[in-house]
Amino acid sequence: NRLRAAFHIQHILIATPEGAAPEDVQAARGKAEQLVLELREGADFSSTAIRESDGRQALEGGDLGWIEAARVPSIFTHLMDQLEPGDISDPVRNASGFHIIKLVEVRGAKRHLVSQTHARHILINTNEIVSDSEAKRRLQGLRERILNGEPFEPLARAHSDDKASAIKGGDLGWLNPGDTVPAFEQQMDTLAAGEISEPFKSPFGWHIVQLLERRNHDNTEQIARDNARKSIRKQKSDEAIELWLRRLRDEAYVEIHLEPLP
Repeated sequence: NRLRAAFHIQHILIATPEGAAPEDVQAARGKAEQLVLELREGADFSSTAIRESDGRQALEGGDLGWIEAARVPSIFTHLMDQLEPGDISDPVRNASGFHIIKLVEVRGAKRHLVSQTHARHILINTNEIVSDSEAKRRLQGLRERILNGEPFEPLARAHSDDKASAIKGGDLGWLNPGDTVPAFEQQMDTLAAGEISEPFKSPFGWHIVQLLERRNHDNTEQIARDNARKSIRKQKSDEAIELWLRRLRDEAYVEIHLEPLP
């Protein structure tokens, strides 16, 4: 997997107006395809952009500069994984017309290491029947049984009110900072591997937690995917609004009423 953090991009737009006739669209497509052939045969991208592009950066040779991966327009995101530096894309169409992209350079992503905790717990909920003191007493008894050699898993399955983890013997899997409520995370942070906490209270009830192990996990790829998903959702929304505004402008007209001269 290649982790790409930012891209230096050049761009050519062969524009088509809103509601363009099919023959106009086909002509724009043909022009874009011909430009791609010329560029791949060695034509200078900057000069071609200045001469042919309808894009905003045409006079700068179509240079869009460095763009963070999360800010690449959604229409181009798939290209960023396919192109290598120096490559020219096939024409890509959207409401504005046909786009040609050149990937100039790529920057790699910084590594994101996160300290993860693998833990398991037993939860006792409080209610009209089970008071705080009763929940704490039960957990103290379960803790003593575990310290005396009984396995944690069957006790969690039999006694924990967290049904999602109880069926896994109380196992919570690998936890990132912030995955649990502060009271729970603070207890885990005080434990050594294999140690079991005293009973403690959180907004969910009373717990005992056992720390199984800790590790430093490279979370770079997941963070990049999450950021990309957020960016794509936002860009699609922005592009839909821009298309709507463009249609409003195209459909708008102004009536001017002049007062008759005396």
